[in-house]
Amino acid sequence: MAAISVLNRSRHITRNFHNPWRILKGKRFVSAGLEFDDAISNSIPGWEDDMEESNQSHDGFQLYESHIPTSMMQKVLLTTGSALMALYNPARADMVATLGETTGFLALKNMHKKMQADPVGQEILQERPRINSSIIDMTKLRQLPDGSFGREYARNMDTNKITADSRDEVKYVDDKDLAYVMQRYREVHDFVHTLAGLSISVPHEIAVKWYEMIQTGLPMCALSSFVAPIRLTGRQRAELRKYYIPWAVYCGYQSKFFLNVYFEKHFEEPIDELRQRMNFVPAPKIPKKPV
Repeated sequence: MAAISVLNRSRHITRNFHNPWRILKGKRFVSAGLEFDDAISNSIPGWEDDMEESNQSHDGFQLYESHIPTSMMQKVLLTTGSALMALYNPARADMVATLGETTGFLALKNMHKKMQADPVGQEILQERPRINSSIIDMTKLRQLPDGSFGREYARNMDTNKITADSRDEVKYVDDKDLAYVMQRYREVHDFVHTLAGLSISVPHEIAVKWYEMIQTGLPMCALSSFVAPIRLTGRQRAELRKYYIPWAVYCGYQSKFFLNVYFEKHFEEPIDELRQRMNFVPAPKIPKKPV
Protein backbone atom coordinates (compact mmCIF):
# COMPACT_ATOMS: atom_id res chain seq x y z
CA MET A 1 0.00 0.00 0.00
CA ALA A 2 2.81 2.40 0.85
CA ALA A 3 4.46 1.78 -2.53
CA ILE A 4 1.16 2.45 -4.33
CA SER A 5 0.70 5.66 -2.34
CA VAL A 6 4.18 6.90 -3.26
CA LEU A 7 3.63 6.00 -6.93
CA ASN A 8 0.30 7.84 -7.06
CA ARG A 9 1.77 10.88 -5.36
CA SER A 10 4.72 10.90 -7.78
CA ARG A 11 2.35 10.80 -10.75
CA HIS A 12 0.37 13.70 -9.30
CA ILE A 13 3.55 15.74 -8.73
CA THR A 14 4.65 15.06 -12.32
CA ARG A 15 1.30 16.25 -13.72
CA ASN A 16 1.52 19.44 -11.69
CA PHE A 17 5.14 19.96 -12.71
CA HIS A 18 4.11 20.07 -16.36
CA ASN A 19 1.43 22.62 -15.42
CA PRO A 20 2.85 24.69 -12.53
CA TRP A 21 -0.12 27.06 -12.67
CA ARG A 22 -2.13 24.29 -11.02
CA ILE A 23 0.06 24.82 -8.02
CA LEU A 24 -0.22 28.60 -8.13
CA LYS A 25 -3.96 28.48 -8.90
CA GLY A 26 -3.62 31.52 -11.14
CA LYS A 27 -4.81 34.91 -9.97
CA ARG A 28 -6.84 33.43 -7.14
CA PHE A 29 -3.65 32.22 -5.45
CA VAL A 30 -1.98 35.59 -5.93
CA SER A 31 -4.90 37.68 -4.75
CA ALA A 32 -5.54 35.46 -1.76
CA GLY A 33 -1.90 35.78 -0.70
CA LEU A 34 -1.82 32.15 0.40
CA GLU A 35 1.38 30.52 1.55
CA PHE A 36 2.99 28.40 -1.15
CA ASP A 37 3.31 25.60 1.41
CA ASP A 38 -0.49 25.54 1.58
CA ALA A 39 -0.74 25.44 -2.19
CA ILE A 40 1.62 22.48 -2.29
CA SER A 41 -0.35 20.73 0.45
CA ASN A 42 -3.63 21.24 -1.41
CA SER A 43 -2.20 20.15 -4.76
CA ILE A 44 -0.44 16.98 -3.60
CA PRO A 45 -2.78 14.51 -1.86
CA GLY A 46 -1.32 13.07 1.31
CA TRP A 47 1.55 15.62 1.47
CA GLU A 48 1.01 16.56 5.10
CA ASP A 49 0.28 12.97 6.17
CA ASP A 50 3.37 11.70 4.38
CA MET A 51 5.54 14.44 5.90
CA GLU A 52 4.24 13.73 9.40
CA GLU A 53 4.75 9.99 8.94
CA SER A 54 8.29 10.46 7.59
CA ASN A 55 9.21 12.74 10.48
CA GLN A 56 7.85 10.28 13.03
CA SER A 57 9.09 7.08 11.42
CA HIS A 58 12.49 8.27 10.19
CA ASP A 59 14.07 10.31 12.94
CA GLY A 60 17.29 10.71 10.95
CA PHE A 61 15.44 12.13 7.96
CA GLN A 62 14.42 15.34 9.73
CA LEU A 63 17.86 16.86 10.12
CA TYR A 64 16.97 19.81 12.37
CA GLU A 65 13.92 21.12 14.19
CA SER A 66 12.45 23.26 11.41
CA HIS A 67 13.53 20.94 8.56
CA ILE A 68 10.89 19.82 6.05
CA PRO A 69 12.34 16.92 4.01
CA THR A 70 11.48 17.18 0.31
CA SER A 71 12.15 15.13 -2.79
CA MET A 72 13.88 16.52 -5.85
CA MET A 73 10.54 16.92 -7.64
CA GLN A 74 9.06 18.75 -4.67
CA LYS A 75 12.05 21.09 -4.67
CA VAL A 76 11.47 21.80 -8.36
CA LEU A 77 7.86 22.71 -7.59
CA LEU A 78 8.88 24.88 -4.65
CA THR A 79 11.52 26.62 -6.76
CA THR A 80 9.11 27.25 -9.64
CA GLY A 81 6.31 28.51 -7.44
CA SER A 82 8.45 30.66 -5.18
CA ALA A 83 10.25 32.21 -8.16
CA LEU A 84 6.97 33.14 -9.85
CA MET A 85 5.53 34.57 -6.66
CA ALA A 86 8.73 36.48 -5.84
CA LEU A 87 8.71 38.00 -9.33
CA TYR A 88 5.04 38.92 -9.02
CA ASN A 89 5.44 40.41 -5.55
CA PRO A 90 9.04 41.00 -4.37
CA ALA A 91 7.66 41.96 -0.95
CA ARG A 92 6.79 38.30 -0.31
CA ALA A 93 9.77 37.59 1.94
CA ASP A 94 8.58 34.02 2.48
CA MET A 95 8.78 33.30 -1.25
CA VAL A 96 12.22 34.89 -1.53
CA ALA A 97 13.37 32.82 1.47
CA THR A 98 12.06 29.58 -0.06
CA LEU A 99 13.75 30.35 -3.37
CA GLY A 100 17.03 30.98 -1.57
CA GLU A 101 16.87 27.62 0.15
CA THR A 102 15.96 25.54 -2.89
CA THR A 103 18.55 27.09 -5.22
CA GLY A 104 21.45 27.87 -2.90
CA PHE A 105 23.12 24.51 -2.20
CA LEU A 106 26.39 25.14 -4.08
CA ALA A 107 26.67 28.73 -2.85
CA LEU A 108 26.01 27.60 0.73
CA LYS A 109 28.77 24.99 0.45
CA ASN A 110 31.18 27.69 -0.67
CA MET A 111 30.04 30.02 2.13
CA HIS A 112 30.53 27.22 4.65
CA LYS A 113 34.02 26.59 3.29
CA LYS A 114 34.91 30.27 3.69
CA MET A 115 33.74 30.18 7.29
CA GLN A 116 35.72 27.02 8.02
CA ALA A 117 38.86 28.70 6.68
CA ASP A 118 38.56 31.66 9.06
CA PRO A 119 39.12 31.53 12.86
CA VAL A 120 36.07 33.68 13.62
CA GLY A 121 34.01 31.78 11.07
CA GLN A 122 35.00 28.53 12.78
CA GLU A 123 33.94 29.98 16.13
CA ILE A 124 30.55 30.98 14.74
CA LEU A 125 30.01 27.55 13.19
CA GLN A 126 30.91 25.88 16.47
CA GLU A 127 28.81 28.10 18.77
CA ARG A 128 25.95 28.66 16.29
CA PRO A 129 24.70 31.94 17.80
CA ARG A 130 21.21 33.12 16.92
CA ILE A 131 19.91 36.65 16.56
CA ASN A 132 16.42 37.27 17.92
CA SER A 133 14.65 39.36 20.55
CA SER A 134 15.13 36.74 23.26
CA ILE A 135 18.92 36.96 22.85
CA ILE A 136 19.61 40.52 21.69
CA ASP A 137 18.73 43.08 24.38
CA MET A 138 17.52 46.00 22.28
CA THR A 139 16.86 48.13 25.36
CA LYS A 140 20.51 47.83 26.33
CA LEU A 141 21.64 48.61 22.78
CA ARG A 142 19.54 51.78 22.75
CA GLN A 143 21.46 52.98 25.81
CA LEU A 144 24.87 52.63 24.15
CA PRO A 145 26.66 55.81 23.01
CA ASP A 146 25.70 57.33 19.67
CA GLY A 147 28.05 56.11 16.97
CA SER A 148 28.54 52.68 18.51
CA PHE A 149 27.62 49.75 16.29
CA GLY A 150 24.98 48.47 18.71
CA ARG A 151 23.33 51.89 19.07
CA GLU A 152 23.24 52.46 15.32
CA TYR A 153 21.86 48.96 14.77
CA ALA A 154 19.05 49.59 17.29
CA ARG A 155 18.36 52.98 15.70
CA ASN A 156 18.17 51.42 12.24
CA MET A 157 15.75 48.74 13.45
CA ASP A 158 13.57 51.30 15.24
CA THR A 159 13.54 53.71 12.30
CA ASN A 160 12.50 50.96 9.89
CA LYS A 161 10.02 49.45 12.39
CA ILE A 162 11.44 45.93 12.13
CA THR A 163 12.59 43.41 14.72
CA ALA A 164 15.22 40.70 14.96
CA ASP A 165 12.39 38.14 14.87
CA SER A 166 11.38 38.96 11.30
CA ARG A 167 13.57 36.30 9.65
CA ASP A 168 12.01 32.96 8.67
CA GLU A 169 13.39 29.68 9.93
CA VAL A 170 15.25 27.64 7.31
CA LYS A 171 13.16 24.65 6.24
CA TYR A 172 14.24 23.17 2.91
CA VAL A 173 18.05 22.90 3.14
CA ASP A 174 18.92 19.20 3.46
CA ASP A 175 22.12 19.67 5.45
CA LYS A 176 22.09 20.93 9.03
CA ASP A 177 25.45 22.73 8.70
CA LEU A 178 24.42 24.50 5.51
CA ALA A 179 21.02 25.25 7.04
CA TYR A 180 22.76 27.13 9.82
CA VAL A 181 24.86 29.07 7.30
CA MET A 182 21.65 30.15 5.56
CA GLN A 183 20.04 31.04 8.90
CA ARG A 184 23.07 33.09 9.92
CA TYR A 185 23.05 34.87 6.56
CA ARG A 186 19.42 35.87 7.08
CA GLU A 187 19.90 37.01 10.64
CA VAL A 188 22.93 39.25 9.99
CA HIS A 189 21.24 40.89 6.99
CA ASP A 190 20.13 43.85 9.11
CA PHE A 191 23.69 44.33 10.34
CA VAL A 192 24.73 44.85 6.71
CA HIS A 193 22.03 47.50 6.32
CA THR A 194 23.39 49.24 9.42
CA LEU A 195 27.00 49.16 8.22
CA ALA A 196 25.96 50.42 4.80
CA GLY A 197 23.78 53.17 6.26
CA LEU A 198 20.84 52.02 4.14
CA SER A 199 17.13 51.76 4.95
CA ILE A 200 14.80 48.93 3.91
CA SER A 201 13.36 50.85 0.96
CA VAL A 202 13.26 48.89 -2.30
CA PRO A 203 16.25 50.69 -3.90
CA HIS A 204 18.31 50.27 -0.74
CA GLU A 205 17.30 46.61 -0.41
CA ILE A 206 18.42 46.00 -3.99
CA ALA A 207 21.75 47.69 -3.24
CA VAL A 208 22.31 45.37 -0.27
CA LYS A 209 21.33 42.38 -2.42
CA TRP A 210 24.01 43.37 -4.95
CA TYR A 211 26.57 43.44 -2.14
CA GLU A 212 25.38 40.07 -0.83
CA MET A 213 25.40 38.58 -4.33
CA ILE A 214 29.08 39.47 -4.71
CA GLN A 215 29.92 38.14 -1.25
CA THR A 216 27.86 34.92 -1.24
CA GLY A 217 27.05 33.93 -4.82
CA LEU A 218 23.49 33.01 -3.79
CA PRO A 219 21.24 32.72 -6.89
CA MET A 220 18.40 34.33 -4.95
CA CYS A 221 20.50 37.46 -4.46
CA ALA A 222 21.26 37.53 -8.18
CA LEU A 223 17.58 37.27 -9.06
CA SER A 224 16.72 40.13 -6.71
CA SER A 225 19.62 42.21 -8.03
CA PHE A 226 18.72 41.91 -11.71
CA VAL A 227 14.93 41.55 -11.70
CA ALA A 228 13.72 43.73 -8.82
CA PRO A 229 14.89 47.01 -10.48
CA ILE A 230 12.13 46.53 -13.07
CA ARG A 231 9.68 47.82 -10.47
CA LEU A 232 11.66 50.99 -9.79
CA THR A 233 11.02 54.38 -11.33
CA GLY A 234 13.36 55.67 -14.01
CA ARG A 235 15.03 58.01 -11.54
CA GLN A 236 15.50 55.22 -9.00
CA ARG A 237 17.07 52.95 -11.64
CA ALA A 238 19.40 55.75 -12.67
CA GLU A 239 20.49 56.27 -9.05
CA LEU A 240 20.96 52.51 -8.66
CA ARG A 241 23.24 52.38 -11.72
CA LYS A 242 25.17 55.53 -10.88
CA TYR A 243 25.63 55.20 -7.13
CA TYR A 244 24.53 51.97 -5.50
CA ILE A 245 25.65 49.22 -7.88
CA PRO A 246 29.23 50.58 -8.20
CA TRP A 247 29.37 50.85 -4.40
CA ALA A 248 28.00 47.32 -3.88
CA VAL A 249 30.42 45.74 -6.36
CA TYR A 250 33.43 47.60 -4.95
CA CYS A 251 32.51 46.94 -1.32
CA GLY A 252 31.50 43.35 -2.03
CA TYR A 253 34.89 42.48 -3.48
CA GLN A 254 37.13 44.42 -1.12
CA SER A 255 35.45 43.92 2.27
CA LYS A 256 35.85 41.01 4.65
CA PHE A 257 33.40 38.13 4.16
CA PHE A 258 30.59 39.32 6.40
CA LEU A 259 29.68 35.86 7.70
CA ASN A 260 33.13 35.74 9.28
CA VAL A 261 32.27 38.65 11.56
CA TYR A 262 30.90 37.92 15.04
CA PHE A 263 28.75 41.05 15.00
CA GLU A 264 27.28 40.49 18.45
CA LYS A 265 30.73 40.96 20.00
CA HIS A 266 31.17 44.40 18.42
CA PHE A 267 28.05 46.17 19.68
CA GLU A 268 30.01 48.50 21.99
CA GLU A 269 32.63 49.28 19.34
CA PRO A 270 32.36 52.49 17.27
CA ILE A 271 30.71 51.60 13.99
CA ASP A 272 33.44 53.35 12.00
CA GLU A 273 36.07 51.16 13.65
CA LEU A 274 34.11 48.04 12.74
CA ARG A 275 33.80 49.27 9.17
CA GLN A 276 37.54 49.87 9.07
CA ARG A 277 38.21 46.42 10.52
CA MET A 278 36.04 44.88 7.80
CA ASN A 279 37.32 47.23 5.08
CA PHE A 280 33.65 48.09 4.59
CA VAL A 281 32.80 51.38 2.89
CA PRO A 282 29.31 52.75 3.67
CA ALA A 283 26.97 53.40 0.77
CA PRO A 284 27.14 56.85 -0.84
CA LYS A 285 24.68 59.54 0.15
CA ILE A 286 22.77 60.55 -2.95
CA PRO A 287 22.62 64.33 -3.34
CA LYS A 288 19.10 65.71 -3.35
CA LYS A 289 18.09 67.57 -6.45
CA PRO A 290 17.03 71.18 -5.87
CA VAL A 291 13.30 71.72 -5.94
